[in-house]
Amino acid sequence: MPAAVPARTVLAALLACLPGLGFALCTSEGVPQPGVLLERFVSADCAECWTDPQTPAAAPGTLAIDWVVPGRRGEDAPLSAVATRDALARLAALQRPVPARLEAVTSRRQASEVALRLAQGAAFNDYIGTSIALPAPGREPWQAWLLLVETLPAGTEGSPVERNLVRNVFRPDWGDGKERRAGRLAESRPMQIHEGARPERLRLVAVLQDARGRIRAIGRTECR
Repeated sequence: MPAAVPARTVLAALLACLPGLGFALCTSEGVPQPGVLLERFVSADCAECWTDPQTPAAAPGTLAIDWVVPGRRGEDAPLSAVATRDALARLAALQRPVPARLEAVTSRRQASEVALRLAQGAAFNDYIGTSIALPAPGREPWQAWLLLVETLPAGTEGSPVERNLVRNVFRPDWGDGKERRAGRLAESRPMQIHEGARPERLRLVAVLQDARGRIRAIGRTECR
């Protein structure tokens, strides 16, 4: 967390994760887990890739998320405003090269489904409170990706499909089991809302993998 973030901002964002305090709360409770994850990686250099009518759409039971990968043109790339270096880390984790245009990667949940709980609170001073919890982690290490995404309707900037654009990423350190408390793994923290994102469109998506790299949970929040 940046040192410049005021303590009151951090406190307010964390409180926003807690139910019963008058904040709007969005959770994964009661939200069916998708069985398939579709990740679309678009190069920031390729403006036409965003509007490509051949962009793969999400089939029933599939959750699509969108990454904009930093391009060779740097800040001069047409999509640089929404590019994130976390996209490079995600590509590396998937053992995929950096695309020159668009690449779609489909992954399936494997083995038995694991319960994963997500919650997000109200936006406050350009931050939003978030939490991720694994109630029954057992003894094995886990790899988790917590993504703050902005849901963009089809037609946004000419997109032919609805998109869940990744705006921020947090990766809990759940690798060695030291973080287990009372038999569970949990993290709560504020995540920054980047310039241009509309807070009412923000949702959380999480991907949980076991020690063998198998996806065991694909979680998402809904606001009711």
